[in-house]
Amino acid sequence: MNWTTRMRKRATEQLSWDRLLPSEQPVYVNSLVYSFGVFTLSSLVVVIVSGIVMAAKSPVWYQTSAVGEYFRAIHFWSVQAFFFFMTMHLVVQFFMGSWREGRALTWVLGALSFGVGVLTAFTGYLSRGDFFSQWNQVQSKDAFNGAGVNGLFNALDNGQIYGLHIAVLPAVLIALIGWHLVAVRRKGVVPPYPDEGTENAKVGDHS
Repeated sequence: MNWTTRMRKRATEQLSWDRLLPSEQPVYVNSLVYSFGVFTLSSLVVVIVSGIVMAAKSPVWYQTSAVGEYFRAIHFWSVQAFFFFMTMHLVVQFFMGSWREGRALTWVLGALSFGVGVLTAFTGYLSRGDFFSQWNQVQSKDAFNGAGVNGLFNALDNGQIYGLHIAVLPAVLIALIGWHLVAVRRKGVVPPYPDEGTENAKVGDHS
């Protein structure tokens, strides 16, 4: 059996349609705390669609046109929603111990997605072209110079910043979130912590 056959067999076993698109979920998934991930993903879709429209029409369009400013506002507020729901999702999953029962990779991918999301938003803020973004470009340049990484990342290079924001970082973010979703489907959503009284009863029965 060659490696492609083994990979196909393993993918078929671990990523069946019933796991990727389950028709039923445990009853505890009906809780609101399990919805923040979906809200985060929905916000990201709006961010990407509005961003594609803005990139296709050029910065002049969304800075001078009423329709362009409308799409710019949609992009801005969907980013705010994305980070709000993503932060809530991260906090809730932290206190739920979402790395339990072999889900460490799922947690790591989620945390990495949050970090890459921050970098993506940062480059987007520097690409706005107004006074505040220009001021932050200068301050960021000094910070990166002090950290010794300005040779790799020049905050005053608008072409580099814009390319990172609309191409490189979104591609990395989408790949991480996609991998995260696959990991969630493979292992399933993390269940709540067992009830303390139930656990004590089980221990008492076992002893």
